[in-house]
Amino acid sequence: MKRRDYLKNIGLSSLGLAVLNPDARAMEQLENANGVPKAAALKIPGGRTKDEAERDAKLMAEVFLNKHELDTITILSDIIIPADKKSGSASQSGVTGFIEFIVKDKPEFKTPVRGGLRWLDSESNRRFSKLFTQITPAQRINIVDDIAYPEKAKKQFSQGVTFFTLMRNLTATGFYTSRIGIDDLGYKGNTPNEWKGVPADVLKQYGLSYDD
Repeated sequence: MKRRDYLKNIGLSSLGLAVLNPDARAMEQLENANGVPKAAALKIPGGRTKDEAERDAKLMAEVFLNKHELDTITILSDIIIPADKKSGSASQSGVTGFIEFIVKDKPEFKTPVRGGLRWLDSESNRRFSKLFTQITPAQRINIVDDIAYPEKAKKQFSQGVTFFTLMRNLTATGFYTSRIGIDDLGYKGNTPNEWKGVPADVLKQYGLSYDD
């Protein structure tokens, strides 16, 4: 299944998600930064204030999610947007780092994300006696299928549904504002054209020609 079809089937539009989140700038910052960024490395088109750049540098230097949590996010994001013949996966576009930044940038996401990751491990342990990162791809899909479709999900999975919805939104936003995601959409932006003058048939319509 193509990634756009997958996103459509779970009730969301890839482009819609990308433009919905005002924090899409975080992806550009992450792509431009080399290691822990200095304030000067966080400038983006349109200009940033010194305070904004310094705040972003401070956030990116902070540690909130641990390695296991980041590994889980990487796996889950690649389930949401896997690699295909056209482009790379969510994690290959830098989504893990994007989500890590957003969680620190918006503290209201900290509890839902961390709590959701714990729910995922708890459900994985209940079903397969292993953490989510340790089970097989098929077993992971077994869990995801129960939380990826809100309209069909059982009430007992409500916490997982809420968490997956948040992760899906963050993953799609991060991916479709990355270079890989923009290329996947085929978005060209403003590109220069070669002006060759008024077409000959239009000139002829008005009794004109380039020989006049």
